[in-house]
Amino acid sequence: MKRSVIAALCVVSATAHVGEAPCGALGSASGAPFALKEGERMEFRHAGKTTHGTLHVYKDVQVYRVYWQQDGGDEQYVLANAGENSVRLAATSPRGVKVDAGPGALPEQQVLSCPTL
Repeated sequence: MKRSVIAALCVVSATAHVGEAPCGALGSASGAPFALKEGERMEFRHAGKTTHGTLHVYKDVQVYRVYWQQDGGDEQYVLANAGENSVRLAATSPRGVKVDAGPGALPEQQVLSCPTL
């Protein structure tokens, strides 16, 4: 189920290179799986720093796109599939119509491309 949820979420798809090290992590404050729903509170941990933010969920036909946005920030980053439990955060304008929730929940995600915040 996890793989199909990730695939349904991401408009930008990338394949992780073998041995590629994560530069950060995106997950809930508790470390529990996070729901793919509008307004879900998330933490982005990178370079010894924790940045708080929120998930935003959009649907375009049958594709869900989930974005993370830093508290007080303007930029939204799509969670782009980069393998099992791994994503890339790619700055991009939202596409689709905002919805209350996407399909399911995910465990903490390793981030393979970290934006400068």
